[in-house]
Amino acid sequence: MTVPGIDWPALIAWMGRNVPDAGEPLSVSLISGGRSNLTYLIEARDRRLVLRRPPLGHVLPTAHDMRREWRVISALAATPVPVPSPVVFCADESVVGAPFYLMGYVEGAAVRNREELGSPSQAQTRRLSERLAEVLAAIHAVDYREVGLGDFGRPEGYMARQLERWGQQWERSKTADLPEYDRLVERLRERLPAASDSTLVHGDYRLDNTLIRFGDPIEIMAVVDWEMSTLGDPLADLGLTLTYWHDQGDEERARIPVAGDVTVAPGFMNAAEFAAHYAKVSGRDISDLGFYVAFGNFKLAVIVEGIHARFRQGKTVGEGFDRIGSAVPTLISRAHRMLDQP
Repeated sequence: MTVPGIDWPALIAWMGRNVPDAGEPLSVSLISGGRSNLTYLIEARDRRLVLRRPPLGHVLPTAHDMRREWRVISALAATPVPVPSPVVFCADESVVGAPFYLMGYVEGAAVRNREELGSPSQAQTRRLSERLAEVLAAIHAVDYREVGLGDFGRPEGYMARQLERWGQQWERSKTADLPEYDRLVERLRERLPAASDSTLVHGDYRLDNTLIRFGDPIEIMAVVDWEMSTLGDPLADLGLTLTYWHDQGDEERARIPVAGDVTVAPGFMNAAEFAAHYAKVSGRDISDLGFYVAFGNFKLAVIVEGIHARFRQGKTVGEGFDRIGSAVPTLISRAHRMLDQP
């Protein structure tokens, strides 16, 4: 059996020693990959498991840290935040070529576009957007010290360090010089908040980083893809979620091939309604939200440029990357417009 990023015979032997209760591994298949960490479904005789490993090629320093993902889902397993059940972590790179971990399979769908959403009622889509805000608020409500994540990050000065970090990532990945990017960095630096709340943050919170169970009621069964999680400013999470949000009539956003078009489905809250619901359930002041949405566009521009760089190297797994580079200047322009607003 040949699957990119997996040494199947080595993995079978390792699972026999470390996950004997799963039974004989029967097959492995790629669930998703290319833009971020690679995710595989393992069918074993007695249970289904999911394997997460870093992407192939061009992995930036500090990115795609499997141990961080493993640690955070283990810490959240007993909290109200829905996460897959942690099974086992492997630091031995000789097994599949990189550190990886196994988690329990969750019966739920990662919805990336309208086609995958299907045809739920408007009441269901409304409730789904409400639940997305409520789960984000639940993440930010976790007592991270109580669950053993007190040293998971340095919340003081988080936004300044984020600006520096993503600026460094840009320099490592950029495929061209963009003056408007440089001007954006200066504007964001001038607007950095003097102080902020400190919570656990997901770092890439959006609809397709959750697993959804369709039905009545519709429900979010798990939040996944915790590779960028840390301790920091919760409004940075909200700002990035709204960067991904696609409101009806926003044709420019429709041309950015990230996070799909699910939120334009009838019944979904628009971005302003989503932010207001988050503010209601979390109790947080979102009066400076424009800065955080601008920062979200900046961060996403850097992430997309990294994906574009891997595509140009021929080191992506999956389809749809040939046009992704054109989204970078668009995201930078959208960030400037958010900062222009009073």
